[in-house]
Amino acid sequence: MFRYVHTNIIAKDASKLIDFYKTVLHCKSINETRDLSGEWLDRLTGLNGAHIIGEHLLLPGYGEDHPTLEIFSYDTLKETVPEEINRPGIAHIAFEVDDVETTLSEIIKAGGSSVGELVTTEYPNSLEAVFVYARDPEGNILELQSWRQIKNPASKTSC
Repeated sequence: MFRYVHTNIIAKDASKLIDFYKTVLHCKSINETRDLSGEWLDRLTGLNGAHIIGEHLLLPGYGEDHPTLEIFSYDTLKETVPEEINRPGIAHIAFEVDDVETTLSEIIKAGGSSVGELVTTEYPNSLEAVFVYARDPEGNILELQSWRQIKNPASKTSC
């Protein structure tokens, strides 16, 4: 077997970030909470006295148990480097939503922020996309996107 299982976010406050993803981005609890420690975890992480707490949340639009967003917190956290959209490594987590502007407003109300501007652009096959980058309350970058068929493509111009 070979399948994608989860993406992990290390949070400063796991319970607050879990609540944000459940409330604003419609992730669901599947009762997979974690409170992990022990010699095996120290060996796995390369840390002495590692202790992890958190939960797996089902991503919206998928099956009953996977893929998940794994939000954990360690008792001891390293200093962070500011997340930037062009930083090497994982840049963002994307969610397709019904209304990008409304969801961005909900993110900001819940303690997040916007990164750039909301843009609308035309794609091939008479598709139009609305995009915006945002940050969750801990600074992780999110992409919100919405797609729709252009009703009269001849009257639109590409961005």
